[in-house]
Amino acid sequence: MPTAADERPTWTFLSNHGHVLLALARDPEARLRDVAAAIGITERAAQAIVADLEAAGYLQRERVGRRNHYTINADAPFRHPAERDHAIGELIAIFVRGDG
Repeated sequence: MPTAADERPTWTFLSNHGHVLLALARDPEARLRDVAAAIGITERAAQAIVADLEAAGYLQRERVGRRNHYTINADAPFRHPAERDHAIGELIAIFVRGDG
């Protein structure tokens, strides 16, 4: 019998773009199929989101062998005017823990 924790919420505070950005901040060498599965979107949707984030200057993609390595531009500002005076690095700092 499914519990409330097993059900997918009808809305979340972060967009899929935010979820993809955080996933790549946690693991810069993650495969997009794994990112997509963790978020609950298609791989094609994850690819489109990465293209959006890359075009907007939030991340850079570098090919390393057969994999991609993603570098986040933590100094990039949020897009919405209400948060534009904050950098996305502030959001990443809340959700991503690491030693560097």
